[in-house]
Amino acid sequence: MIHTPTIPAAAPRSVLVVEDSAVLRHLLSHSIRSDARLRLIDAVESAEEAIRLVPHLRPDVISMDVCLPGMDGLEATRRIMAQCPTPIVIVSDALDAQVSMNALRSGALAVIEKPRGLTSEAGRAAVSAITTQLYIMSQVPVIRRRLLDAGAHPPQAAPLVPWTVAPRILALAASTGGPRAFAQVLGALPADFPLPVVGVQHMGGPFMEGFAHWLDQQVPMPVALARHGEVLRRGHVYIAPGDRHLGVGTRGEAVLLDMPPVQGQRPSASVLFSSVARAYGRGALGVLMTGMGEDGAQGLGDMRRAGGYTMTEDRSTAVIHGMPGAAERAGATCISLPLPDIAPHIERLLSDSADPPEGVRPPGDRYHGT
Repeated sequence: MIHTPTIPAAAPRSVLVVEDSAVLRHLLSHSIRSDARLRLIDAVESAEEAIRLVPHLRPDVISMDVCLPGMDGLEATRRIMAQCPTPIVIVSDALDAQVSMNALRSGALAVIEKPRGLTSEAGRAAVSAITTQLYIMSQVPVIRRRLLDAGAHPPQAAPLVPWTVAPRILALAASTGGPRAFAQVLGALPADFPLPVVGVQHMGGPFMEGFAHWLDQQVPMPVALARHGEVLRRGHVYIAPGDRHLGVGTRGEAVLLDMPPVQGQRPSASVLFSSVARAYGRGALGVLMTGMGEDGAQGLGDMRRAGGYTMTEDRSTAVIHGMPGAAERAGATCISLPLPDIAPHIERLLSDSADPPEGVRPPGDRYHGT
């Protein structure tokens, strides 16, 4: 008789609920208890209570309301990520772009809308979406948030991989944890940055315009959603709109594509990077930052094979190292750097290139070293 070994079921993921509405707190607690993937360890109504409990309970994931009595959920998220890093899902009834961006910048992994009409079918579906999101995010390794704060990690002079070509474009991509990564890298570059910048951030279509507007307020360069056929100007940032791929044409124009998702994503980092490789060849700079999955690895490889310079965010600062890790395993990156080191490295590449693009080294410019 052949005995098939029994594979033990994965242990349920522990959840701490932080919600000031007694009705929703009860509903979320009931839904979590009813989900075999999850285990409720406590449900509290204030941020202060959550901060006190997290180091003792060590939950796998936290469901965090924004509007709380006393300290709000965003400040609580910042403090938890600095003191006891834990995956946090923001559950908010004021779900606009500003709230979403600030939540992600505070260290939350995801933002989801509170259910409306709790007894309706749509309300029950919304609660189910929350528990599924909690389960997914509970498995994401997170890092102490202080590492991502400006000044907490002094930029290091990483070894410069030889690259003597005039850079002509900078392409960046990220997924989970990406809004803060975009803000930190682009925020450290000057307003007169001498290259056009194109970017892909995995995010729901309705949020993309808000993301571009938020990023525009965070960084020195002007930021906007890319428009089809628009000529890319240096010192401007062009973000892929929701649910369309962004590519670059051979005349230096933005190209929006309706082709199917790649690696489950539209817009796709690989589509952007591959198009940049075709259009700019050795003059392309590519940066792949934090995110879940493997999108971007193939495109970054295309860019490196075309002679461009490619960078990935190091595991030490990536909220999720999935995308940059996949690129590193595929040999698609020239160098891996902690997030605070990426912008200084880009500037070194510009100042050290043997044949800089027009405008990079005017007399007295800081790229000239005078």
